[in-house]
Amino acid sequence: MNTNNGDPVSSVEQSAGILARDDGATIAYHALAGKSPGVVFLHGFKSDMTGTKALVLEDFCRRRGNAFVRFDGFGHGGSSGRFEDGTIGRWTDDAVAVLDRVTEGPQVLVGSSMGGWLMLLAALRRRERVAGLVGLAAAPDFTEELVWQRFSDEQRHRMLTEGVVKLPDCYGGDDYPMTRLLIEEGRRHLLLGDNLNLTCPVRLIHGMRDEDVPWETSLRLQRQLASDDVEVTLVKDGGHRLSEPRDLDRLCRVLDALLAQLEG
Repeated sequence: MNTNNGDPVSSVEQSAGILARDDGATIAYHALAGKSPGVVFLHGFKSDMTGTKALVLEDFCRRRGNAFVRFDGFGHGGSSGRFEDGTIGRWTDDAVAVLDRVTEGPQVLVGSSMGGWLMLLAALRRRERVAGLVGLAAAPDFTEELVWQRFSDEQRHRMLTEGVVKLPDCYGGDDYPMTRLLIEEGRRHLLLGDNLNLTCPVRLIHGMRDEDVPWETSLRLQRQLASDDVEVTLVKDGGHRLSEPRDLDRLCRVLDALLAQLEG
């Protein structure tokens, strides 16, 4: 298999690849071949495909025998581009490109935080390919509701005049840029104000001690979804990352049950 030309994965082995987009940008990915439905992991804002959840899910799918793909969005990890130039639309395009050119057959999308927004947008564009969704602290519309609407007047003025506001990383990393481009382009992809015409099974997991994305967001989301098969799991002591061993075990159990339902 040539892992550099975007051909669908057909090997029984794990492969690392570079997917070239028509505009010259590249998407780094890891693919594990296996049975359907496959699983695709979408990472969060300022994260990448080497995070704990992505690797745990890859191991889970390997043991279960399902295909699995993890990838880096534009400006993240091993993919090309500057993070500051990324937008919700651009990252959604990356997810759709991976679906179209790296996977085969029905897929379950697992989205963490921002990845939960991207999985919804990708599913709306590829309803025929997406068999199910699993959201972890899913954060649809976060650029508007959790950033712009919470900005002070001074921060809004700085963004409008300078094009960027740097925010502190609550997990101890470097400050990260929140750009005017991200905010304004994000308004083209807001979801929570309308019904979502997705009828596949959806599983949402959210920590009630999440200080980044309110757990009520998952309840709002389940009300907007057209699907009747939506389950929300609220974790009383869970934070935003949901990366503790018990959180990862829960994620694998939820995904296992969903895959079993789809296979049956």
